[in-house]
Amino acid sequence: MSAGPQSDAVAPGDGLAQPARRQAMRVIILGLMLAVLDTSLVNLALPDIARLLQSNAAESVWVVNAYQLATLVVLLPLAALGERWGYRRVYLAGIALFAVASVGAMLAQSMATLVAARALQGLGAAGVMAVNAALVRLIYPRALLGQGMALNSLVVATASMAGPTVAAAILSVASWPWLFAMNLPLGLYIGWLGRRALPCNPPSAHRGARFSAPDVLLNGAMFTLIFLGGSQLGVRGLAPVGGGLSGAWLLLAGLAVGVVYLWRQWRLAVPLFPVDLLRIPVFALSMGSSVGAFCAQMLGFLALPFLLLEAQGRSHLEAGLLITAWPLATAMVAPLAGRLIGRYPDGLLGGIGMAVFAAGLLALGLLPAQPADWNVVWRMALCGAGFALFQSPNNHTIVTSAPLHRSGAASGMLGTARLTGQTLGAVLLAAIFALRPGHDGSSESLALLLAAGCAVAAGVCSSLRVRQGR
Repeated sequence: MSAGPQSDAVAPGDGLAQPARRQAMRVIILGLMLAVLDTSLVNLALPDIARLLQSNAAESVWVVNAYQLATLVVLLPLAALGERWGYRRVYLAGIALFAVASVGAMLAQSMATLVAARALQGLGAAGVMAVNAALVRLIYPRALLGQGMALNSLVVATASMAGPTVAAAILSVASWPWLFAMNLPLGLYIGWLGRRALPCNPPSAHRGARFSAPDVLLNGAMFTLIFLGGSQLGVRGLAPVGGGLSGAWLLLAGLAVGVVYLWRQWRLAVPLFPVDLLRIPVFALSMGSSVGAFCAQMLGFLALPFLLLEAQGRSHLEAGLLITAWPLATAMVAPLAGRLIGRYPDGLLGGIGMAVFAAGLLALGLLPAQPADWNVVWRMALCGAGFALFQSPNNHTIVTSAPLHRSGAASGMLGTARLTGQTLGAVLLAAIFALRPGHDGSSESLALLLAAGCAVAAGVCSSLRVRQGR
């Protein structure tokens, strides 16, 4: 691929020169924004979708679940495919499938058709999420990789919080199919630009993970059972459903499948589930940090609306404006975190970030019964700032601690850690609400205090990396 006129010098094979780097990152940012945004974009429209497609609320939830489940199940197989087939090809194929599936979702006339289209969208989104960090590693020179990872983290954080806002803006002037209509022109543009701008994998004597049908099936079964168990607990608490089959039993079944799956993977030189990378202490500690941090984040995100709306009696507008302080602080601190990468150990930055995040969650958990707005805002901002200071350095370590030929596996594990932590957070909150069903503020405060504990655990894992020189 031609890099075009160069405005700065880079070593051969060490990232792209400008303006090629800028164009490639435009593709990464837009594709990642589409994939992450669609995770929560339709939440606000679910009542309208259920009514117009003549379905009940339980069925409409699968418009969201199908997308998330399809993404989770194929993240690691697509990351492995990227190592063998090329990250660029997987990314562009994912964008193409995402755009086509968006047309199907837009034209859906039944709930079953819409859910199927959303599952296909999730498969396409997984193609983007599975290899985006590996592509960032190829796009940026090693000395500037921290800035690239910070930009990547900022896009994920912003897009994940912007879904309801974007949906509200669209639904105020159009019907729900237009939530999917915008994906087609953007997808076509991303695909066109991506073919011109994204770099190809460097030549390597190493091959990616082999594709074994039993391993792919075990990977899918493990994540499906864990996701379904977590979702069932999130909806129904700890009560048995489906003839005695509860979310807890589904989770246990998923763990049992996971034991068999990981035992098979442990013996492979290049496994589908990257246990070879988990043998690297710095990588394992970073993954533990990521799961703990996203668990804490999900506990906070899910508990705060109940605290502000039910316990404190605020309006939806008031609650939304107060929570906005969290992503705004993230957007402000993420670029600073990117500039600090390389100057200070990633483990130290992540540890400080999680300490700030834990302090913000602890302060939210100890809120008085009727706090002033400013008393909530600074706590929210503390959470957002701490998470931003943690996420970019942690992601940088995850990607760079893996050998270059295993960048795809490391990239896939970024998304896997995020979704695993979020599922765990939802399960823990469901357990708290099942044991303490009243929304007088005590259950929500307990959840926030538990989130602070998870953040402390993530910070400890991050700080331990400093001993490893990271």
